Amino acid sequence: MNRLTDNQLLELSITLAQSVASQQRFDELLSAIRKVITCDAIMLLAHKGDYLQPLAHQGLSHEILGRRFIIAEHPRFVAICQSLTATRFPAECELADPYDGLLTAMEGDLPVHACMGIPLYFQNQLLGVLTLDSLSPGVFDSLSERSLALIASMASVSLHTALTVDLLEANVSHSQEVLRALSEPSASGCPAEIIGQSPCIDKLKNEISLVAPSNYSVLIEGESGTGKELVAHSVHQQSSRGDQALIYVNCAALPENLVESELFGHVKGAFTGAERKRAGKFVIASGGTLFLDEVGELPLAAQSKLLRALQSNEIQPVGQDEVIKVDVRVIAATNRDLKAEVESGRFRSDLYHRLNVYPLKVPPLRERMADIPLLAGFFIERARRKLGVNQLKISPALLDRLAQYTWPGNVREFEHLLNRAALKACAKVPIHSRHDSLVTVTLGDCDELHETTQRKSEPLNTEENTQTPPLSDITSDSMTTEEPINLRQAVDDYQRQIVKRALQAHQGNWSRTAKHLGVDRANLIRLAKRLQIHVEKVVF
Repeated sequence: MNRLTDNQLLELSITLAQSVASQQRFDELLSAIRKVITCDAIMLLAHKGDYLQPLAHQGLSHEILGRRFIIAEHPRFVAICQSLTATRFPAECELADPYDGLLTAMEGDLPVHACMGIPLYFQNQLLGVLTLDSLSPGVFDSLSERSLALIASMASVSLHTALTVDLLEANVSHSQEVLRALSEPSASGCPAEIIGQSPCIDKLKNEISLVAPSNYSVLIEGESGTGKELVAHSVHQQSSRGDQALIYVNCAALPENLVESELFGHVKGAFTGAERKRAGKFVIASGGTLFLDEVGELPLAAQSKLLRALQSNEIQPVGQDEVIKVDVRVIAATNRDLKAEVESGRFRSDLYHRLNVYPLKVPPLRERMADIPLLAGFFIERARRKLGVNQLKISPALLDRLAQYTWPGNVREFEHLLNRAALKACAKVPIHSRHDSLVTVTLGDCDELHETTQRKSEPLNTEENTQTPPLSDITSDSMTTEEPINLRQAVDDYQRQIVKRALQAHQGNWSRTAKHLGVDRANLIRLAKRLQIHVEKVVF
């Protein structure tokens, strides 16, 4: 369409105004613009400081919603954001196109095409960017500056209104206390971002928004690799303490004899090796948030000391008589079932209830498989920046296979696999040409995914000493008696036998054992630690 009439602009204005009330307001905004400007792909991006976040698109790969475009790394975005008017790039423009290889209208590198970007300003503030691409060169050249300025103005108002409506809808179900807390936004900067649009992730985000402004203790539960630390950061950044420190403590790494010193500090000479005074994590985090990761790994003796600090908001450094008043919000995380740990006597019930004021459950990746494309786009874009590649994309066959795997290592395993696959794919391209290449990550770059996917429907191989014992062999005696069965203990015993046999067959090699059992190596080591399985290496 070469020229825009007044009637078309009036119709666009009415359509944009109506689209704000729709649940698909961003997508309808794009549809309205495509009615008056013909293009093969269009995308709306929100301006988030130094990067652009896709809000909606048409004609592009769905994974693009998971990407975050660092403006300084994309010359075309730099030009658009620095301009006050629409920017039309020449058909033969040598600047790299950030959408290269991502248009659904064609496969591979983009040919000579038309590209235009429109900055969207509201009250002199850049809210976002509208980009349009067409495989027909020069299609945007005949559009007048006046028409584009009117479209930009209407789209900016619609975007500002849509973002405002989004914010209001997100907060409408919150309590009055939360609404008051949100009236003073945090000055912490760019918030921690949880990637996903599945129902269970939307529920988690809503729960975070609800509890974050309060000062309640939060217990984050979930399997290893699900992103519990990311949830903790999100809770902290959305709280009134967001501009203060978030102090991280890995409870699993604290030796029992040093727990008190690490958490509460010590004075010089308090014990052998205490050569100087040291502030504990509670003092450092005062005014902010203390994140106790893997809290379920704390020994019972350390749990009682932690409980005393949480109850009184006072700590006493080792070797010091004077107590110190602290103001700390505690967020704890664990991959254990703490309720079951309490019932078995391995975790103090009073500490559990002190921490579990507001529980947050992080779903495993297998329960949010709809988020695979977005996560893939997010991680592959991050890998592209690290590897210095012009463009990195995932083949449809690989994306399908990613959606078929059960991901026992969850998001952490997913990210590591994509990083390895991206590295393998880039290794096929000469180093000197990576800055100008489109690299596609294929199924062939994920050999381990192919193997583990096959194992989903196959039993463990029957190597010597590694055949998994039937569960009936382990529990038959107890099942035939009237004595009560400790289900947790029975499951632990069963897992212990499997892991021990696999380790024996592979001479104590953790990597080969993990591959044989079809689990992530780090998860296997953590499981073995919980089951008290140790590998001793003897040097002759």
